[in-house]
Amino acid sequence: MGWNVVIYEARPDLRLPSSKAAAQQRSINLAISSRGIAALQAIDPAATSRFLQTVIPMRGRMIHDRLGNQHSQQYDKDGQCINSIDRALLNEGLLEEVSVVPNIRLFFSHKVLSVDFDDRTMIIRDIDSETDLRAAFHLCIGADGSYSIIRRQLMRVVRMDFQQEYIPHEYIELKMPAGHDERGQPVFLLDPNHLHVWPRHSFMLIALPNKDKSFTCTLFAPTIEFDRLTNRGAILPWFRTYFPDALGLLGEDKLLNDFATNPRSTLISIKAKPYHYKDRCVILGDAAHSMVPFYGQGLNCGLEDVRVLRALLLQEGVAPSSLATNLGEKELTDTRLFNALAKYTETRHEDLVAICELAMDNYVEMRHSVTTPLYLFKKALDNMLYAISNKVSLESITPSLGNVPFPTRKQTGWLPLYTMVTFRPDISYATARKKAAKQSAILSIAGRIGTVLMSAIGVYFTLQVLHWLRSRR
Repeated sequence: MGWNVVIYEARPDLRLPSSKAAAQQRSINLAISSRGIAALQAIDPAATSRFLQTVIPMRGRMIHDRLGNQHSQQYDKDGQCINSIDRALLNEGLLEEVSVVPNIRLFFSHKVLSVDFDDRTMIIRDIDSETDLRAAFHLCIGADGSYSIIRRQLMRVVRMDFQQEYIPHEYIELKMPAGHDERGQPVFLLDPNHLHVWPRHSFMLIALPNKDKSFTCTLFAPTIEFDRLTNRGAILPWFRTYFPDALGLLGEDKLLNDFATNPRSTLISIKAKPYHYKDRCVILGDAAHSMVPFYGQGLNCGLEDVRVLRALLLQEGVAPSSLATNLGEKELTDTRLFNALAKYTETRHEDLVAICELAMDNYVEMRHSVTTPLYLFKKALDNMLYAISNKVSLESITPSLGNVPFPTRKQTGWLPLYTMVTFRPDISYATARKKAAKQSAILSIAGRIGTVLMSAIGVYFTLQVLHWLRSRR
């Protein structure tokens, strides 16, 4: 859109070897789906094509039971998939893309200390030189994560509703190395086109494939469970009991080393409102809506934030040339930018609350429900009703996503919740949840009617049998 952009990053350059080593210890692999891909394409189709060359498609979940048996659960009957992408590769790729754009400047090891939104200035600490500098801005975009400094500064000037919740579970990253074939070439030890899940009711292990034929594994468990896993005598018997097939692939020594060196990390969910202040600031991504990772939508939702904001800026006719040139004058307000940011808060909040709550609910599904007969029956029924409904081609709606946040206002036919959330970027999260609730109510009513009918039929045949028995006397 022609903006002059300055990016301040408190951490060192992620492309440095020292940064890569630290990042490998604490990183849940990313899953990018149609929603995130559509957002990237709306901004830069060429860059999107380059990123997609580094992904591995996952067409479903592979459920591992305690006996080592595997059961595939496809995400979509038409073969749509989510894609595993290495977090470091994506971050480095994005940095490479922005580094070559003439009107973007990057400053690493520069930490924002404070912001004066009315004066349009911020104080930044150069960590390497331990000096502070004052920087001016027209618009401050805070995309600085769950513990956002920009969000804290925003709280000083707006009446922000804020909710932060730590769930009583943590995670640790483990690495499943590549195997080798008879020629010594690296091979996957598991099917690479599935997200592998070892559901154990109150905890679970997952594994996502990497391009080097390894798998990034993440163990999610209650904090109290992790507190017991402190030494070899506790860790190995526990894995032999609950994850015997995974233990053989991870390797005992490698597993113990990962437990010793990789940190245990917390899981947090954040909700906030508003996301903006006048025409001066807006927060995006985890700074506005950190979520637990169990729907695989953290990355996708953050990318969608950018797409939605861009669409609203275009709708309001916001352009760099329209902004005030006299930085620091409090009375100067760009009406179009003000309206675009206000509309972002107004229209985006319900969606972000919806996906944060859906992500929390999906933890129960992944670690427990996927193994139950009721879940499997409902999923089969969902897919059957979806199969007889009219389909919408994603290619037909993608072009409009660059200018309209969510072009599909009214959904026809039956759509599974997972399909709407993951594969339909034209449908907002809140709309998907509402439609799924209506469909669930229909199934519940149908189930009750079916139960009554089956009971009536049972009573009828019982009476017929009794009548027949009396007639035989």
